[in-house]
Amino acid sequence: MLKAMSINLDALHRQSTRRVLIGDVPVGGGAPISIQSMTLASPVDVAASIEEIQRLAEAGVDIVRTAVPSDEAADKLPELVKNSPVPLVADIHFNYRLAIKAAEAGVAKLRLNPGNIGGADRVRAVVDAARARGLPIRVGVNAGSLERDLLKKYGRPTAEAMVESARRHVRLLEDAGFEDTVISLKASHVPLMIEAYRLAAREFTYPLHLGVTEAGTPRAGNIKSAVGIGTLLAEGIGDTLRVSLSADPVEEVHAARSILEALDLRRESIRIIACPGCGRLQVDLIRLAEEVEERTREIRKPLTVAVMGCAVNGPGEAREADIGVAGGKGEGLLYVRGKMVRKVREAEIIDALLDLIVEVEPDPDREQAASGTMTWTPDWQES
Repeated sequence: MLKAMSINLDALHRQSTRRVLIGDVPVGGGAPISIQSMTLASPVDVAASIEEIQRLAEAGVDIVRTAVPSDEAADKLPELVKNSPVPLVADIHFNYRLAIKAAEAGVAKLRLNPGNIGGADRVRAVVDAARARGLPIRVGVNAGSLERDLLKKYGRPTAEAMVESARRHVRLLEDAGFEDTVISLKASHVPLMIEAYRLAAREFTYPLHLGVTEAGTPRAGNIKSAVGIGTLLAEGIGDTLRVSLSADPVEEVHAARSILEALDLRRESIRIIACPGCGRLQVDLIRLAEEVEERTREIRKPLTVAVMGCAVNGPGEAREADIGVAGGKGEGLLYVRGKMVRKVREAEIIDALLDLIVEVEPDPDREQAASGTMTWTPDWQES
């Protein structure tokens, strides 16, 4: 149960965690929450992988992960690292030699589970390779691949089982003297994922990588990810995140940015306000809102744009936004920060809004006043 509302209206209360560096991207310790994604291209197809990483970087990703399932894939890593505009993470399973090769290739982080790469000597060999190059290691627990003895102990995947699994892997690293660790506890079932991270936030001070694994297609996956990741972020839990979709990974980045911006944890893009529509509409509001959203998707400018359909809420919302339009009968009234600047025909609305978006500069004081965020002290901070 959430505690009493507080106190600080400027930012969500963040869990205090250690800080690690993934390349030049800080994670944890109060650093801005970073966005991650993963390549779909074959890891041995360097050209396709680099093209995909470039698109992800243009979409706003901070860190990209690539699968390293073989020696052939590991041999391609130096070229990928050299050409990647963002830090590259090597995703390793079972084979400790691949982890060492990835570290030697210059990746910025290793993603592996120490418990499934062999004995203590192999764990220490990977730790030594990571430590020598200042690389963090992410321990990634997944509800779908828990250890058999934990499934027998708990009867099924539970939050407690996931945290115990993470504890085992982390202890192996700690026993080797390694603490530049990031932890994830992903599940496809949102309530399970939320509870696992809440338990982890009580126990660990390592940075937490958030995600709803195997969330599905964008239609369902975006909702599941927003609910799971958004709930935790609103409680101050989480330092970096990936939205996992069965889609072009660029869609993951767009979804992640939307989640962060909805909570005022990141403000760098156009924020669209649009009414749901009703029988009073005399313009094609749905088309207008969709086109404005699509055509401003890649614009890096923290402006609020209101696309409103009638005289009930339209003028008020349009006045409160940086830029707005209130629809009338086949026309629209354009507003810039509270002032009506002109009337345009419906066919001209989109281009007129886009012209204003180019012209109008962000106002930090206005953004600050509009984004006062109610925060609270969640249970995990009280325990």
